[in-house]
Amino acid sequence: MKKKLAAFRLHRLPVAVHAPDDNPMLLNSGGPGNRPALWPLLLLVLGMGMMGPVWAKDSLSGISDPCAGPDALLDLLDRPTVGDSACVVKPGDAVLETGWARYTLLGQSGHALGYPQGELRFGLPDQNEFVFLPPNLNRQVASMPGGGSQTIAGGSASVVGIKHEFGYNARWIWAGETLFTLPSGSPTYGSAATGYAVNGIVGYSLTSSVALTLMLGVTHLAQPANLQGGAYYWSVNPDLVLTWETTQNFQFYLEAYGQNHTGPGQGAGYDADGGVQYLITPRFEVDAEIGQRISGNLGGWSHYFGVGAGFLF
Repeated sequence: MKKKLAAFRLHRLPVAVHAPDDNPMLLNSGGPGNRPALWPLLLLVLGMGMMGPVWAKDSLSGISDPCAGPDALLDLLDRPTVGDSACVVKPGDAVLETGWARYTLLGQSGHALGYPQGELRFGLPDQNEFVFLPPNLNRQVASMPGGGSQTIAGGSASVVGIKHEFGYNARWIWAGETLFTLPSGSPTYGSAATGYAVNGIVGYSLTSSVALTLMLGVTHLAQPANLQGGAYYWSVNPDLVLTWETTQNFQFYLEAYGQNHTGPGQGAGYDADGGVQYLITPRFEVDAEIGQRISGNLGGWSHYFGVGAGFLF
């Protein structure tokens, strides 16, 4: 079973998207100097914490761990999808994920590159893991009306977080994570203030080789300093992934995901992607993916392709 935007992941959003500063329907709770309202996040964390023991009761000792086995890395990796895996890294182990993508800009002539799309995950006791996303390098090249091109480059914000696996049974697995976007990165691609995200993740095995994963997240993020003064905005982020493991080493996936707000004063945006993963060894995976905009402006691109790899240590 397989299962990243800033919870949804920032490194998947390389294009600087400008929203109108004079929109009267701004959803931000003020600039980065204002303290964000955290009660919806706290309620969601509390709810998952209360439900965790109930789910864990369904995890029977006679049922094999869905996150173990010779093909476990396919289940464990967060990439190449936007949605995260419900599996956590085992204590004493670590996972490194990396990738590269080329995006075709939406509404203008040009492209953007995003790399190295790094993610480090460290296994902790009691079904927990620590996750760190270092800055992603973004390079946008757009054609100018009078000829020539303009290049904008910079780094995204760093993200840290904790994921907890609540339990599993013969078909289901449940997990939750809390992520913090640090006030870091460049003025065009970073975060002007601390952002927060809470994701609930549920996986369901339709058959021994086909699975669905649903991730539903709530985020409170700050824009880069150069965009609307780093204004905050709320978003609800659904993500659905279908995987088909044709052999023990080979897996296809399809994914649809979105945000009900892609920025302060902006509406919803939805994208889709799909690709393949190949397990070269039980500790080394490579993948390739393509993505397509469905509606709205989620990321500032119309389509993209990318490649990447995952390593288990």
